[in-house]
Amino acid sequence: MAQPQPQDKLFQRPLYVFDLPEEILYSLQVKVQPADAPASDEPSLTPATDSSNADGETQESATTSATSCALCGLSFNGLQEQRSHVRSDLHGYNLKQKLRSRKPVNEAEFEKLVGQLDESISGSDSSDSDDSDEGEAIGAKKDTTLSALLKRQAKVTDGDAEDAPSKKRKRGAGNAPLIWFSTPKIPSNTSLGVYRAILSNEEQAQETTLVETIQRKQLSPKPPPPVQHKPKPEEQDEEDGGVPVGPQIPHGTSASGPHYFICMIGGGHFAAMLVSLTPKITKKHGVEDRAATVIAHKTFHRYTTRRKQGGSQSANDNAKGNAHSAGSSIRRYNEVALTQEVRDLLTEWKPQIDSADKLFIRASGTTSRRTLFGPYEGQVLSIKDERLRGFPFNTRRATQSELMRAFVELTRVKVSTVDEAALARQAEEEAAKAAAAQTAAQSKPTPQKCPKPSKEDEEALVHTTQLQALIRRSKAPGLISYLQSNRLSPDFRFFPADQNHHAPTPLHLAVVSASPACISALLLKANADPTVRNDEGRSAFDLSPDRATRDAFRLGRSKLGEEKWDWDSAGIPAALSEAEVSARQAREKEEAQAEEAAEKARRAAETERLRKEDAEKTGAQRDKKFGKGHVMAKPQVTAEERRAEEARGMSEEMKMKLEREKRARAAEERMKRFAQGGR
Repeated sequence: MAQPQPQDKLFQRPLYVFDLPEEILYSLQVKVQPADAPASDEPSLTPATDSSNADGETQESATTSATSCALCGLSFNGLQEQRSHVRSDLHGYNLKQKLRSRKPVNEAEFEKLVGQLDESISGSDSSDSDDSDEGEAIGAKKDTTLSALLKRQAKVTDGDAEDAPSKKRKRGAGNAPLIWFSTPKIPSNTSLGVYRAILSNEEQAQETTLVETIQRKQLSPKPPPPVQHKPKPEEQDEEDGGVPVGPQIPHGTSASGPHYFICMIGGGHFAAMLVSLTPKITKKHGVEDRAATVIAHKTFHRYTTRRKQGGSQSANDNAKGNAHSAGSSIRRYNEVALTQEVRDLLTEWKPQIDSADKLFIRASGTTSRRTLFGPYEGQVLSIKDERLRGFPFNTRRATQSELMRAFVELTRVKVSTVDEAALARQAEEEAAKAAAAQTAAQSKPTPQKCPKPSKEDEEALVHTTQLQALIRRSKAPGLISYLQSNRLSPDFRFFPADQNHHAPTPLHLAVVSASPACISALLLKANADPTVRNDEGRSAFDLSPDRATRDAFRLGRSKLGEEKWDWDSAGIPAALSEAEVSARQAREKEEAQAEEAAEKARRAAETERLRKEDAEKTGAQRDKKFGKGHVMAKPQVTAEERRAEEARGMSEEMKMKLEREKRARAAEERMKRFAQGGR
């Protein structure tokens, strides 16, 4: 049977960051950078940094492992850390630099560039959920470090960017949520991670004393209580680690020691907890274990969100106005009640909140943040509190169990083991892909930029658009007015010429658009030249689609005279006067009327012939059935048919008048019979 390894004994129980085994505690080392990482006067807060020992001497740099980034010159302790770097702003910025054939920057240079920004930097070092470290996510802007930096560099030159005054950088911008440590007591491919959020800003800045900070935060666990008789419920004390059922802090509860305030609110759910950092020893099945000591906890829930529609009632009222349903009234009341309950609880817990080491708060939505941070009279929590933190991981609905899960996640040491061979293969593949992408980008031909049009071309394009619109809508007066007001030639050439080769002039376009009014206006009022030809060698008359457009040219020839233009070279037939046009139209009208009268007579004769044939056919059938000479009895007509026959051919008004007369006569007849019967 294999003997247990020493590291197996160290990991028999989860590692609690405030109660680490001595073998690990006094051999911890901060993960170091590769040898080519430059030293910086400013403390770097990234997970893979150059660490110094307690005497101030820099440790020997580790050999670059397979989990490294050739572009940025960094190495990592695990696959997850490498993936985080690939998504970081530093890696994205260096990719942009490489695409621009510029030299990549190291971390210190990138921090210097970021420090010169005046924009708000997002991407908190301790949150990938809706909350960010120290409450920065509350009201945070959407610009990222990379986008803000690229925007700035788009406006100034590189030299100006170097000489720009240094701006104050936001706390923790761009840092990973975990700080990684190593120890000789565990294999080299195993790392221990501690959440950065549990350290203060000063402790994070003093990277050379991170190990000392962890050692200084160790707490001795509470021994298990002695076996005694079971006290009565009213005599039970809180020193044994029991959890009260209400918000009150019973006398004797250890709330003066190191403790956290943890709070979540959103969607009508609220949960808060005061939990001591001093672990208590418990035994399960004979194995010693550590457990958390909850000082106090409280949860509230109110119906404030609109079911199946999302959002709070106040948000809906602000967007669409106040609703007037019964449900909306209940939700408004519950929002006010929940706010009051939460604020009363914070006021009751104020001494313990003021003495807490850290405040971990998740408040989703404007209404939830206003509930906690006000402003209101007697406010307990402040958005500017240095202890304020968000959760550096995703959280679920605000419940007591979720608060405990978040506390355990925050205070438990993360153990990461990586397969270096697999990471080496992955790094080689990514390097090959990056090299191939760079080669493809360099070999890709630069697209030819279209030359900027000149001022004359822009004016010609504007005139082309206006003239074509007027001609297509047959706006002859507007067309002439536009040509005169802009002092344009009636033979103006449309721009661009390659797109108007078929109809290059207003006269050509008027013919193609079948607009005789525009043709006459261009010829008679604007003196357009009908001999101008397009790129196909055709005059405007050659494009005429119907007789009306052709007549417009012939009328223009008649009015302008033969000496005005070379009409024959333009293909225009003999001149046509208005009198000739009128006579032709009258003759065509008479011919049309004669044809219509002949057609009407033909239809009447045909109808009569068909009527006679039908009558003869009906008579033959009657003679065959009843014998020749038989006279059919006249069918009896009903009263309804008689009324219909009388009303045939009358207008609606006459029918109504006839109906009123019949009703009046009927009424008179009834009155007469009634009078006779009365006598």
